[in-house]
Amino acid sequence: MSTFKKSDLLKNLKNSYINFYSKDLLKVIKIFFKEIKEALSKEERCEIRGFGSFSTRIQKARISRNPKTGEKVETPQKKTIHFKIAKELFNKINNNE
Repeated sequence: MSTFKKSDLLKNLKNSYINFYSKDLLKVIKIFFKEIKEALSKEERCEIRGFGSFSTRIQKARISRNPKTGEKVETPQKKTIHFKIAKELFNKINNNE
């Protein structure tokens, strides 16, 4: 399994858009992720066409177990991020183009 870091994204963008400065491309990346974070913090849905959509969901409070000790622990209600892949990306990943 490989990971894709912000520096890798910057490198790929720099190779694709050679006329742009790295610092400008980095600003674009930061603004992009900042906007997604802000939308999710306001409980708004964020959709990137052809890629997928991000939204928040509420995970109910529950009783869980500490796997190390087996002790029951009360886990409070919390928000989680949900990602739904776009059909276009799903088909490309699964070679159903």
